[in-house]
Amino acid sequence: MVRNRRFRLEAGLAVLSALLFVVTVAWPEWIEAIFGVDPDHGDGSLEWLILSVTALCAIGAALRARADWRALHDTAEGGAR
Repeated sequence: MVRNRRFRLEAGLAVLSALLFVVTVAWPEWIEAIFGVDPDHGDGSLEWLILSVTALCAIGAALRARADWRALHDTAEGGAR
């Protein structure tokens, strides 16, 4: 049961991170538009940081979700694989 909950959380975080990655690629000025501030003064460094962090989070969460998915199915199949 705990693994199932953890899988759902990890899969959700992977999707959310991937979505934020795509939004930042498609619309790099979303931070300025939504929050009304320009923390990197137009040089794009914040956008690159967001891209890097969200890509790493998406990959990491997807890999953890995959591991939990496999563990769930291994225990459901009686450990045979």
